[in-house]
Amino acid sequence: MSEETPLLVSDAELAHEAIYNRFPGSQKRVIVALVSASATLPMFAGGSFIPTIPQIARDLDTTGEVVSFAVSISIIGSALGAMVFARYSSFYGRRPMYLHGLPLLCLGSLGVYLSRNIQQLLVARFIQAFGTSGGFSVGAGVIGDIYKLTERGTAMGIFFSASLVGNAVSPIVGGWGARYYSWRYVQLGIFVLGALVFLGMLLFLPETSHPGTLGVEKLHAEEEANGRQPKTRWVWLNPFSSFYLLRGPNLLLVTFVSFAILYTDYTILVPIAYTLGERYDIKNEAVLGALFFPMGLGNILGAPLAGILADRAVINWRKKRGGLWVPEDRLRASTFAASVLVPVSIVGSGLATHYIPGPLGLTLNLVLFFINGLGVDLVLSPCSAYLVDVVHSRSAEIMAGTVGVRSGFLSFAVSLVVPSIHRYGVLATNTAVGLLAWAGAGSVLPHTHTLFIDWAVSRVLWITIIYGDTLRGWVDVGYSSIETT
Repeated sequence: MSEETPLLVSDAELAHEAIYNRFPGSQKRVIVALVSASATLPMFAGGSFIPTIPQIARDLDTTGEVVSFAVSISIIGSALGAMVFARYSSFYGRRPMYLHGLPLLCLGSLGVYLSRNIQQLLVARFIQAFGTSGGFSVGAGVIGDIYKLTERGTAMGIFFSASLVGNAVSPIVGGWGARYYSWRYVQLGIFVLGALVFLGMLLFLPETSHPGTLGVEKLHAEEEANGRQPKTRWVWLNPFSSFYLLRGPNLLLVTFVSFAILYTDYTILVPIAYTLGERYDIKNEAVLGALFFPMGLGNILGAPLAGILADRAVINWRKKRGGLWVPEDRLRASTFAASVLVPVSIVGSGLATHYIPGPLGLTLNLVLFFINGLGVDLVLSPCSAYLVDVVHSRSAEIMAGTVGVRSGFLSFAVSLVVPSIHRYGVLATNTAVGLLAWAGAGSVLPHTHTLFIDWAVSRVLWITIIYGDTLRGWVDVGYSSIETT
């Protein structure tokens, strides 16, 4: 133990930490780069699609509202795929999931490229999203496999940050490609990227699951114990079993918070052609795509910062308690962003768009986009690391269950954004979503005299932070201890 370790660490904890030394630091960095690249693909597929919606609507002879349903369809595909790949990653391993999922992404991208009507587009977008969906949930599981508790938040932040490069770059690429070539060539580019990532996984990604923890290993051990020759065969698993983990009230509350926070992102980005585009007379798809960049930049900067803050919160609060680990301490890193940055940025964007014309209004919106991107990641990254901490043995599954529930709500909620803006306006829509985010996360603050403590709609994360131990005691879903996380 070094002088920088201010905690009393048990022999069991030290023994468990040894399993994280299987891979040297250089190989860990390669693994993080690979899983981050895979997690970039769904961001890229979604981000490059949104600025091309008006052109797709014209090309397929339909409306922007109808084409925007492809966003909801892709969210559903991502949710189902995440649950399937996460469940099977706990049985067969992380590596096979990437090697089976990425070809589906390539197939779906070709399908979108070749689509001649809205029905074909929706089916292809579903396949595309399904294939790439394991990048996030399985990737988070990989991070949990190779990094110990006090390093996990920082590593998760780097994973988030690298994967969210797609959020910053893809709208620019999508808008530029649609403007000067065709939206179809953008999809062909995603096919090429998917093929390159698949090749990298095939050549350089090892199996990261902890030895002896995979379902197939346990099955083979059982067969050997019974005197039978172990055989590799297909086993049907229930992908929806990850939902069963969410019977833990603390896990369900954190899932709701992540939905409320992430919905602000979609509310700003999905209708951008009909909000900033119409308000500030921006018709060029390349320029519309460039408007996404400040939010993507906020994501890129926010994720590693959130990881560092979350790890620091865990270390400092353990030190205060004489070495006692309370998982919910990690969530304290998200308090300011959840209560201030996210809701204020989306409501401010609605106000700026509604009341301030010209370059000043557009500039204010871009600043608020950056703040929103920063704030969203300052909440989501600690929440994701918390989920991996508390259910470490099923980390990919809890991430998939969270993504599944969150995506189910998002797929419905996102489909309402464009019609709501057309009917009620951007100010009313953004304010409603901002209030939802405030309700879900504005009460993240500890029990002190703070500005928003009286905003008592939900106090969701505050309840989780303060009463986490009690909530975990209500329903035991197989929570991790300090010796097993």
